[in-house]
Amino acid sequence: MPRLKLIFVLLAASLIMVAQRPMTVADLRTFIKSQIKLKADDLTTAKFLRTIKLTQKLEDSMVEELQGLGAGPKTVAALRKLEEESAALAAAPPPPPPVVVPQRPPPDSMEQAEALAAMKEYALNYTAKLPNYLCVQTTRRHYDPKDPHYRPAGDVIQEQLSFYDRKETYTVQMINGQSVHNISHDQIGGVRSSGEFGSMLRNIFDPEHDTKFDWDHWGTLRGKPMYVFAYRVEKHYGYSMRDDETRKEYTSAYTGLVYADKETKEIQRVTLKTVEIPPDFTIKDVAITLDYKPTEIQGHVYTLPFHFELNSLGLHGKFDSQAEFKLYQVYGADTTITFGDDTGPPPEDQLKEQPAKPATPPKKPDKP
Repeated sequence: MPRLKLIFVLLAASLIMVAQRPMTVADLRTFIKSQIKLKADDLTTAKFLRTIKLTQKLEDSMVEELQGLGAGPKTVAALRKLEEESAALAAAPPPPPPVVVPQRPPPDSMEQAEALAAMKEYALNYTAKLPNYLCVQTTRRHYDPKDPHYRPAGDVIQEQLSFYDRKETYTVQMINGQSVHNISHDQIGGVRSSGEFGSMLRNIFDPEHDTKFDWDHWGTLRGKPMYVFAYRVEKHYGYSMRDDETRKEYTSAYTGLVYADKETKEIQRVTLKTVEIPPDFTIKDVAITLDYKPTEIQGHVYTLPFHFELNSLGLHGKFDSQAEFKLYQVYGADTTITFGDDTGPPPEDQLKEQPAKPATPPKKPDKP
């Protein structure tokens, strides 16, 4: 008990020391907002305000703002008193204007057309230029049910992904750290996806699908400037979904963004979001993000998937899934991969889009 009393005495003394100092209007505003956030006692805050001395005029608009943010009636009364006492003082200087970063103008129509043509060629020939290989796909899944009677669930699945003759094959190797045998990708249950390596790109850029593209913005991924185009794929060529429980299926139109390296035109990110799903279908929404990056396989560098996210909202709850692709190796009869080494998801800076840098103005020629 003496220790508690000592702490209280020291705290009270420190408050008095603070109260004896003059306070600017900006400091007052910060203090009141902090008290509101902490849900501090209204009477205690008001008593403290009676001990301070403002160095600037407190405007009526400031008091109304703080009252609107949640300042209590006793605090507001104390602020009104400070408003009267500071009426003869000079007004506080206006806050500095926000720093406005000039937006980089979009590329002209010719550059956009050239970029889209290069991206289309890259996408349609993507799998043809890849070697046959193996890798490990580690998927972390989490289910958050709407019904409180059901508990949230989750698991970690490691699969061997084989890419041979332009086709993907999944073999489940471990579930929650335990080795499993004779379980196929379709038998793991829950929300699952496949075909990320090339089919997403091919479906978006297939000329028969008449995908609509529009310029969206300049972006930056992993330190490199990106063209970012929005797109829409209609239902006839859309995203197929199946509910295993009801055995119902639906193919949805979808929209998204495609990010391509400004210099190489290689695609580095694709996003997908389903649209216009009928209200009677059990799956309400699906959103996907697939990231690619340069990856070395036996001395050669290929742009390959390294991170995948799938978020699905259904009638009974929300399902989130994240997957990493690692340990790429050339496909061969004697090739082996060691499972169980789960190093976790990639660093945040590898996935977060950074603001685009403004264009550097051309240098003026030196005067002769």
